[in-house]
Amino acid sequence: MSNANSLDVLIQALRRLPGVGVKSASRMAFHLLQHDRPAALALSHALQVAVEGVRHCERCHTFTQDLICNTCLDARRDGSKLCVVETPADQSAVERTGAYSGLYFVLMGKLSPLDGIGPKDIGLKDLFERACDGVVQEVILATNFTAEGEATAHVISEGLKAKGLRLTRLARGVPVGSELEYVDLGTIAHALVDRR
Repeated sequence: MSNANSLDVLIQALRRLPGVGVKSASRMAFHLLQHDRPAALALSHALQVAVEGVRHCERCHTFTQDLICNTCLDARRDGSKLCVVETPADQSAVERTGAYSGLYFVLMGKLSPLDGIGPKDIGLKDLFERACDGVVQEVILATNFTAEGEATAHVISEGLKAKGLRLTRLARGVPVGSELEYVDLGTIAHALVDRR
């Protein structure tokens, strides 16, 4: 493999990251090779270790190095609440708020028939089994407010409606500290409908 080809392969690999185009990938590749080869090797090693060692938690499906993640093993968490999120990044965002002390189920995606992603692809059967384990009393639907996220939340709520569980959905509304004139109309409309 020639040097130019190796550089092109690196740039194309970096472009696979979300939000990274050709220019950004090129800048990263040139920086790593020109100014910080030890960081490039550390990045390469960290990626290899993560790819080989990170798996899905057997209970909630988030990323972990163990069979069951630390959150699921934490006896201080409220097992009666189960927050359903699309990705481990969404779970991390909820955790950073410090406002939730229950457990999670990470779908690892959302329903998207146009992309060929159905209920089996995001583990809805596992979610329904987990939600109906006799411990969970409330399922908090924290999927994103996109068309796919809304459809996913709807399918989950329909599937769990008859199970005697309390189903709740994250509230939507005007962001804290914002001014109404700068908030998009859809957000204002939802805030009016969901007012309390």
